[in-house]
Amino acid sequence: MAKVLGTKSNSKLILPLAVSAALVGTSPAIAQTLEEVIVVATKREQGVMDVPLAITALSGDFIADTNLNDVKDLIAYTPGVSGNSQDSYIDAVSIRGVRTQDFGVGGDPSSAFFKNDLYEGRNGSAVTSLFDVERAEILRGPQGFLFGRNSIGGAFSVHTRKAEIGSNDAYMDFDFGQRGHAVFEGAVNIPVNDSFAMRLAGYASHEDGFAKNVYSGNEEISHNKQALRWSTRFESDALTINTVVDYEDRKQSGSMYRAIDSGDIWEAFDGYIVDDTTISGNAEEIDSDISSGDADNGDLLTIGVFVDYDLGFATLTSNTGYKDHDYYYSEDYDGTPLNVNNFQFQQSGQYFQQELRLTSNDEGPLSWYTGVSYYDEDLDAEFTAVGSEDLMCQYYLNYYAEYYGYEFYSGCSDYYTDFYPSADGNLVETGMLKGKYTGWAAYVNLDYDLTDSLTASVGLRYTKDDKDFGILVPEPDSYLGPYFTYGFATAEYIEDSKSWSDTTTRFALTWAPSDDAIVFANYTQGFKSGGFGSFWIQDSEGNPPAYETGITQADGYLPGTFRPEQMDSYEVGFKTSYLDGAGNFDLTAFVYDYTDAQVISYVDVDFEDDGIIDAFSGRVLNVGQTDGVGVEASTTIAMNEYTTLYLSLGYLNTEATGLEDICSLDGPDGEGTGCEGSRVFWAPKMTGAG
Repeated sequence: MAKVLGTKSNSKLILPLAVSAALVGTSPAIAQTLEEVIVVATKREQGVMDVPLAITALSGDFIADTNLNDVKDLIAYTPGVSGNSQDSYIDAVSIRGVRTQDFGVGGDPSSAFFKNDLYEGRNGSAVTSLFDVERAEILRGPQGFLFGRNSIGGAFSVHTRKAEIGSNDAYMDFDFGQRGHAVFEGAVNIPVNDSFAMRLAGYASHEDGFAKNVYSGNEEISHNKQALRWSTRFESDALTINTVVDYEDRKQSGSMYRAIDSGDIWEAFDGYIVDDTTISGNAEEIDSDISSGDADNGDLLTIGVFVDYDLGFATLTSNTGYKDHDYYYSEDYDGTPLNVNNFQFQQSGQYFQQELRLTSNDEGPLSWYTGVSYYDEDLDAEFTAVGSEDLMCQYYLNYYAEYYGYEFYSGCSDYYTDFYPSADGNLVETGMLKGKYTGWAAYVNLDYDLTDSLTASVGLRYTKDDKDFGILVPEPDSYLGPYFTYGFATAEYIEDSKSWSDTTTRFALTWAPSDDAIVFANYTQGFKSGGFGSFWIQDSEGNPPAYETGITQADGYLPGTFRPEQMDSYEVGFKTSYLDGAGNFDLTAFVYDYTDAQVISYVDVDFEDDGIIDAFSGRVLNVGQTDGVGVEASTTIAMNEYTTLYLSLGYLNTEATGLEDICSLDGPDGEGTGCEGSRVFWAPKMTGAG
């Protein structure tokens, strides 16, 4: 079979969607064939069209020719995947409607990101630049069995170019444009001798701001990134060792928002502010107070050692990785010129991982692989909310003033007779978090050829995660206290430890009716570990502190926890090549049941039991069930030596039920069921690219 994405030429044109759709039906027979993309999604090398999974494989040439800059840009060319944003957060990434719905650090992402078989981590550490790439594999549906690390939605797996023994090559690419746009990418491969080679690759990208901020007069949304990668390769008769050291320094703007100054949400926000708020500028400009910061900065270091040893009957593989990162993020969340809802986040962490795997080399009807893996993560993080004291008083106090029929307050002094402002007039609330997470897994997979064209597969995986977590909320240096964001303050870290484990299975049938086609069916169980909420603590009955400060461990409070997520996923698919190897086509249909989704929700708290909301508790809740059904398809055609046509399309329908705990609208029964049966947020019915 001819199985690839990308032709042999390095100069290809990816046609626009509308044009490509028209050309598919009018193209004559084409002599050009597609180059094969080899993937390792199933722990052994296979052509992508032979893999019985919903997988999109993009070659390094394709990634370069379409100017994909970082790993989240892969979303644009993958059916059933949405939620790209230009920051380093991954909570918006949605695969078939499954996404991370908690931006804290006590849980795990629903979409797992890997580079060179090493786990890339969470918000702030998972997103890296794409340069000198061999290929990228995007797998849809639960991938915990194949990849581990709670990848219940799917997995992004990037493989960079390895050092190549016997090859003496180099390249440099430059790209310049307006607004100070400048991009460099280059690499050099150095063959040292017949058994050892090195490769050095570098990347740099810069662009000045292009969105005018009416509030400050500055041009916002800029970036400056530099990355360097050093790889080595050693080969002997039975032993292969690859190493990689990867460093990236990312400095760019955080997400920018422009408030919509109309509608119910705006009226609820602006209605409690004494002076009318005006959003100036046009739709392409912002009017935002970013005095508390506007940054998305990361320092990322990854070290990997990959060993393969041929034992004859099987190959022993060892993957060892270490990652260190420091990350800082800040944004003006409300998108107005008011000094409210400013968000800051700092995170540093170290991550170690080790996998040992044994893969059979037998050419008989039975093939197998088995392995064990371990990880250890240390994490420190800090969430900070910043806002003007007077504006905070207006917004919150006037809520009560309206309820009781009082006149509105113009500031804190109107209500608090002994009020004194902080040094800069701001209320700064901070939550400090620390985590020590470890886990291990063991797995085995068997593939058996029932006939020359029919193969059955079965896999079993056991996973165990242990988490130690602590939260410290210092009392703010403000008269107002810690009552606007957290609602409590602690004198020390409030800590707890929990463990979660699960056994998941995978079954598959693959039928090859011809040399150029396969039909497959899969059943896969997905699991995502439980965790801790980053914004609340609770007593033994689940109640948060009632405006308490100076809380210690002895007071009986613990960090709030949430349970694991579960998924049952069913897939059927078809893959084939056509036009004498010039085209590939794949089609997948799927159904899944997704239960106990981990969702952050701001729960109303009424301490006085008087019907008045006293505080909001930011909790992560396990809610309901999501039923999803969809179809995904893509095709690739080598039009000629220089032109490749690519088209992908996805359809998804989701329905969420059991949402009583997070519904903000009452249904007919008054039980908070107004959002029952709704579609999942950030799960569009149709996705497409070309």
